[in-house]
Amino acid sequence: MQTKDLSPLYRTLVGFDRINTLIDNAMRLDAAPGYPPFNVEQTGDDGFRIELAVAGFAPEELHIEFKDSTLIVAGRKAPVEEARRFLHRGIAERSFERRFGLADYVRVDTARLENGVLVVDLIRELPEALKPRTIAINTGAAAPARKAKTIDADAA
Repeated sequence: MQTKDLSPLYRTLVGFDRINTLIDNAMRLDAAPGYPPFNVEQTGDDGFRIELAVAGFAPEELHIEFKDSTLIVAGRKAPVEEARRFLHRGIAERSFERRFGLADYVRVDTARLENGVLVVDLIRELPEALKPRTIAINTGAAAPARKAKTIDADAA
């Protein structure tokens, strides 16, 4: 795997020091096998949808978990006890685990199984403190200076 030196970006992008870690994680997630096939769709300004083709899986065989900014979708097929003789086997009913890295403040809204497709709807919910706001500009008298906190040497 090729690595890029992003240190020139750190001079002008304050607080983006974890971008290298995010890119490395994305590269590892993308190296996953191609089963099951999936779509990632943007459904609105703050809405996203992941669709996974999970033909042959029952809802109780599917598991969705969100942990450490990673959405994990897994399917576990129970072993088939009866012997089946296939002339052609084109439906892969093997177990799988798919991982998706989610941005900050993105959470799972709903999940449903429709016609062999697992649909996971995601939504980005920014906290009020991060939403755009207008800053009032004061004129006239200067704002009072803030006092610096001092540490009492005897208390420490």
